Amino acid sequence: MAFAASTACRPSLLLPRRQRSSPPRPRPLLCTPSTAAFRRGALSATTTPTPARAALPSTTGRNRIVCGKVTTTNNYPSSCRSRRSTMMHAAAWLLLQQLSPAAARVARAADDDSSVQVSKGSAAPNFTLRDQDGRAVSLSKFKGRPVVVYFYPADETPGCTKQACAFRDSYEKFKKAGAEVIGISGDDAASHKEFKKKYKLPFTLLSDEGNKVRKEWGVPADLFGTLPGRQTYVLDKNGVVQYIYNNQFQPEKHIGETLKILQSL
Repeated sequence: MAFAASTACRPSLLLPRRQRSSPPRPRPLLCTPSTAAFRRGALSATTTPTPARAALPSTTGRNRIVCGKVTTTNNYPSSCRSRRSTMMHAAAWLLLQQLSPAAARVARAADDDSSVQVSKGSAAPNFTLRDQDGRAVSLSKFKGRPVVVYFYPADETPGCTKQACAFRDSYEKFKKAGAEVIGISGDDAASHKEFKKKYKLPFTLLSDEGNKVRKEWGVPADLFGTLPGRQTYVLDKNGVVQYIYNNQFQPEKHIGETLKILQSL
């Protein structure tokens, strides 16, 4: 009895017995189950012996042998899952390379291990950041009126431009609701100034270089931690968070969702 040579993490096939005048030349085997496992009638990932004539595990989907284990098409061993995870990380990295240099720089500075510290019903922590003109602006300055604070990945990226222009186009509705809009990203003040001027944005953009405030607020990253998250907070006039909305790939939805909440305050 001989086994077909296989590459790592690919099913091994049991070849039928062949009559040969001379034994075949041995070839290296990778991820090939032992013949003892086949004699028992099943393969096990543990060291516990399997009783004779034991049936293959009863699972949904087709049983197959992967990396020396009986599994189904929906239940691959951890080694294969780790390979699939690596491929997904690689895809995210390739996508990151398509971003502008500024967006890539901000993404690399994002904190992957940030934990959520700002939640609905909690008081938003105060911060002081530089605006597009280099002036220091504190969140506490806006206390007494509703505030929309939205974190976005970077200036001049397609999604962030759409989101900023959508806020611009609906800015009169925000003013009618008595609310102020503040955009925050890791870009510097010069980048914000150019971005604001180019698209005629009527609201304040703050520079969170180093993503310090983003980390304090616990804004989650996207694409396996490679892209800073896109998250919007609605604060009431007392500075209490009334709504949190996260949607990286539909930036325009942030405007409609926040306006609904502001109209109910």
